[in-house]
Amino acid sequence: MKVNESTSYDVIMTYMPERLRGLMKGIDEKKLEKLMEIRLRAGGPVYYVYPDHISYVSLNGKLTSSYCNDSYIVGVNTIRTIVDRLCHFSLHSCGRQLSEGFFVIENGIRVGISGSFSNTSERIITDFCSLNFRISRCAEGCADELFSRIFGKNTIICGGVNSGKTTIIRELCRLSGSFVKTALIDERNEISCLSGGSPLNDVGPMTDILANCPRSKGIMSAIRTLSPETIVCDEISDRPDAEAVISGMGSGVKFILSAHADTYDELMSRKELSELVEASDLLVILKGSSAPGEIKEIVRV
Repeated sequence: MKVNESTSYDVIMTYMPERLRGLMKGIDEKKLEKLMEIRLRAGGPVYYVYPDHISYVSLNGKLTSSYCNDSYIVGVNTIRTIVDRLCHFSLHSCGRQLSEGFFVIENGIRVGISGSFSNTSERIITDFCSLNFRISRCAEGCADELFSRIFGKNTIICGGVNSGKTTIIRELCRLSGSFVKTALIDERNEISCLSGGSPLNDVGPMTDILANCPRSKGIMSAIRTLSPETIVCDEISDRPDAEAVISGMGSGVKFILSAHADTYDELMSRKELSELVEASDLLVILKGSSAPGEIKEIVRV
């Protein structure tokens, strides 16, 4: 789980109030190896999500298999404290994150927020009830074999929630950027974790990064100004994204993309993406949350 000098778990703990942080520090490191999410709900438990089970944080700093009287219960003030820290104690400066319902913090960790939206013109979450910290990992070497098969081909990595799409995309970007001029369109800044002009994650020595910008605009900007041979981007989801990619393919740029879908048929059922699939060379389908990062099949389109 190590990314740079701190683990993702260490990063998450810095946002927790002192008592909960103390309990989390006591969790056996071996219990963290396959951890995927840490979830907190006001009036409910803190629970750890793994590929095949869920564990609850107890009052004595242990993980238990069931939610019981010994489970640590999250207070409303705890959720608010964590949100304040996510906003660096400046809620008014985080309108975009509070309207979209998530933050991206150090190491590319995505933090989802739930609650009540305001009735103002800029609808943002103002009453917070739960948080979901999704563990981000860099797994160098996990895509070596896949990269040799997709290099120079327009490829879509396809999988459901927690299937390992972002981890695979990050590693493919690192490999691509080690061989050819590559542009990474990092809309949520969770692949590169660009900070102060430098990526915290290794995305390749020849990779140019456009972070915190809409994918479609970033793709067109990269093509016009950065002359990439390959463009990498995560979570293609709508028609503007697809149209920008197809336009880029017409310019001779190769793409490595990801999209949310469990199967080829599911992806093709989305009209905004079906034309993009047909314009691609390969579709890589991941197994799913039970085996993050593992490939189920590769389809030649």
